Amino acid sequence: MHGFSGRHDQGAATPTTLIGREPEIGRLRLFTSRIAEGVGDALLLAGDPGVGKTALLDHAAALAADSGIRLLRATGSQFEADISNAALHQLLHPCLGEVPRLSPLLAGALSVALGLGEGAAPAQLLVAGAVLALLERAAERQPLLLVVDDLPWLDRASALVLGMVARRLAGLPVALLAACRTGEPSSFDQSNLPVVYVEPLSEEAATELLTSRYPVMTPRVRRRLLDAALGNPLALLELPVSLGDLAHTVAGALPAALPLSRRLQTVFASRVRALPAHVVDLLLLAVLDGTGDLRLVRAVDADRGGGGLSAAERSGLVHADEPSERLTFRHPLIQSAIVELSTSEQRRRAHAEIAARLADQPERHAWHLAEATEEPDEKVAALLKEVAIANLRRGDSVGAVTQLLRAAQLSPKGRGRSGRLAEAAYLGSLVTGDLREAPRLLEQARLAGPGPGDLLSVAGARAFHLLHGDGDVDTAHRLLITAVHEHDDPYDAGDIVVLEVLYTLLMVCFFGGRAGLWPPLHSTVDRLRPRPPELLVILSHAFGDPARLTSRMLARTDAAVARLSHEVSSARIIRTGIAVAYLDRLSRCREALHRVIQHGREGGAISSAIEALFLLGQDAFHTGRWDEAQRLIEEGLQLCGTHGYDLLVWPGRLTGALLAAARGDFRKAADTARDMDAWAAPRRAGIIGAYASHIRGLAALGQGDFETAFHNAAAISPPGTLAPYAPHALWVFHDLIEAAVHTGRGAQAAAHVAAAREARLDRLSPRLRLVVLAAAAITDPRADTFALEQAIAEPGNDRWPFDLARIQLAYGSHLRRAKRTTDARRHLASASQIFHCLGAIPWAERADRELRATGISRSSPATGLASLTPQQRQIARLAAAGHTNKEIAARLFLSPRTVSTHLYQVFPKLGITSRAALRDALADTLDSE
Repeated sequence: MHGFSGRHDQGAATPTTLIGREPEIGRLRLFTSRIAEGVGDALLLAGDPGVGKTALLDHAAALAADSGIRLLRATGSQFEADISNAALHQLLHPCLGEVPRLSPLLAGALSVALGLGEGAAPAQLLVAGAVLALLERAAERQPLLLVVDDLPWLDRASALVLGMVARRLAGLPVALLAACRTGEPSSFDQSNLPVVYVEPLSEEAATELLTSRYPVMTPRVRRRLLDAALGNPLALLELPVSLGDLAHTVAGALPAALPLSRRLQTVFASRVRALPAHVVDLLLLAVLDGTGDLRLVRAVDADRGGGGLSAAERSGLVHADEPSERLTFRHPLIQSAIVELSTSEQRRRAHAEIAARLADQPERHAWHLAEATEEPDEKVAALLKEVAIANLRRGDSVGAVTQLLRAAQLSPKGRGRSGRLAEAAYLGSLVTGDLREAPRLLEQARLAGPGPGDLLSVAGARAFHLLHGDGDVDTAHRLLITAVHEHDDPYDAGDIVVLEVLYTLLMVCFFGGRAGLWPPLHSTVDRLRPRPPELLVILSHAFGDPARLTSRMLARTDAAVARLSHEVSSARIIRTGIAVAYLDRLSRCREALHRVIQHGREGGAISSAIEALFLLGQDAFHTGRWDEAQRLIEEGLQLCGTHGYDLLVWPGRLTGALLAAARGDFRKAADTARDMDAWAAPRRAGIIGAYASHIRGLAALGQGDFETAFHNAAAISPPGTLAPYAPHALWVFHDLIEAAVHTGRGAQAAAHVAAAREARLDRLSPRLRLVVLAAAAITDPRADTFALEQAIAEPGNDRWPFDLARIQLAYGSHLRRAKRTTDARRHLASASQIFHCLGAIPWAERADRELRATGISRSSPATGLASLTPQQRQIARLAAAGHTNKEIAARLFLSPRTVSTHLYQVFPKLGITSRAALRDALADTLDSE
């Protein structure tokens, strides 16, 4: 069943659905269609074990049966390989009733060959002639397809006869389809016969097959299985069987060599068993080394007397590349088979030998030494923990978790085991993305009896789990502060446990959303020696209280962003992105954040991937790529649900609700805000409450309810004040000003502008400069608006189209009331166009009403298919057909950004707000053309 995605109820008479085999299926379809035309032929399928040859034979058989072609089948068997003509008898058994109708010479020869009569053994050429005659007679009533599997296991006599028959089918309504393993000897003469080489599945097809059969699987485990199977369909279908609950299995819990099912053992272990013992020992050492270093294998072989790997090379299991001195295995599962055939003692001896030879490579030495150690050993455990920390600093958090878990296993009770288990729980929550595993490890840490040096690790892990699981901000804060104060040296900047605890404390302070939570964090960070890490300092200032960011700290923040192109650590990329989220610099982080997402999809840190998706979603919302924002948010929310990150959902839901409010889906916005309040209030998660206020305020502005909008914006930061440690105030600054002006609170609006000028918000980003200038213009009749006009026209400010359009709407409305009609029309028309392109319907309607008030009678742009330009119509049709912007751009010789711009112009003209609605919007008009 290799490669099947399903089987129809009708059984063998109906072709199966194969994944990733379209070229082979096309060839088989042509091959079977020619049989009924009397164009007899032979075709061989060749490929590695488990690659899906039998599945293709079954598919061809079903195609033939559907076309009225009679099937004759045989399969080679190791147990019958010494019985002459056993396979021939199996193949021809359904036709034996026709033998008496052959000429006496042919009938006698075939009867003797098949053991149905007595006499001298006939010549093989005579037997082949008899078989051909029998097949020709049988095909008189119905065309025939001979299907033969496992050619190398056919008995010699049958193989020789069928090889002769295969070359003599021309002109008969008879065809032969056979399968063999690549590189295996056979008595069947394959020369000059057409061959289809069945290759491993592509990465895309392998993923589809694995997902279709095992839809509930963590991304990291899926990545691990894909790497191990290497496109082999049998391996993809069989490997997960022995892994248990795939929804909760984590990659760190999987062995280095995946266990093989009985079928996989049959396929991959048979050749290994046939090798001499000393060769298998060398192969085991090579597998456990894991680097493919041929020099290491040769050195060990030389010390043992020398026997070499020639037997393994001849069998096709390995290839030794002399120039590069690399040893490669034909398939990763051969390595699994070698490990499974070994004993635990053999594996420990091999690891010990590797460790002894790698004393000059500390990390590899420590790992192999740990694998060679059976009893708890603090020296080995401490050595392995150092390796884990080094890997963590390098960005290999997946390896660090595995090494910490092994270090904990090797730690004597009461001597570091508790702390190492807690560290593995903390990192595992970040990396494996399964918070449900953390309580088990934390309980083990408690039972291990934490010593004084373990308390900070345990507290950090418990606080992280509390924050991301239960959202208990205050308990997490108290736990961390107490643990830091009681730690032997809480100010050691070289202690990675201290630093990770402080990063967790920083996020606790942020989600708490209260200024009183921050001082203990700053006090500890400032006292770190010899100096606090640069990113920790930047994050605590730029993210915690961006309104009070000094020019020097802003420059340091920009320098951190500039370093992202060379950054490999997902954690550092995310922390840098978080630091600049309120400073409008996420666009500069896109490439790095996309790397984090891809790493997460391929088995890297899940929580980092979630945060990257939401950061990019925020960036896409603010920069007017709203459909992209929606897709990013949906992927992130799905991962949150799968892995139990109850806290991380809220930044994603915030962006989703802001999108809904901007597009006029006020019910969704209100429901999200209500959910946020219900979750945040009992947990005192103040920032989530600020999210809710932001959503309600934007929705109220869209509906013209300025009183409600004012109170929600003021709840985040009171007018006239930029509240300390309230970074969200920067996102609702314009909301508060606009709502205050419309509700007659001019003095409060002016006080808020004064606070912004005092804090010099305009230096933080071009967007904030534009916002502050607009706020000043609409609150002070005496304000010089020249700077605002310049800022609006400044190239690059269209990077924030929704903000720009809102500013032009507010400013245009202000100009209209000031009787500056011509200037008002210019800004209002621009705002209207942007809102329509974005699909921000309530705002577009507001802009159109203001335009009508200036005397322009056209209420809105032309709508419907007729309003589209020829290029817009072409782009819309391609998008409705499911093509991506990149594909459309390639087809029409445009840039993807141009395609995106056209689509944003198309949506309002067709009265829709998303790409998903294009097909329905175009259906009637396209049908009528």
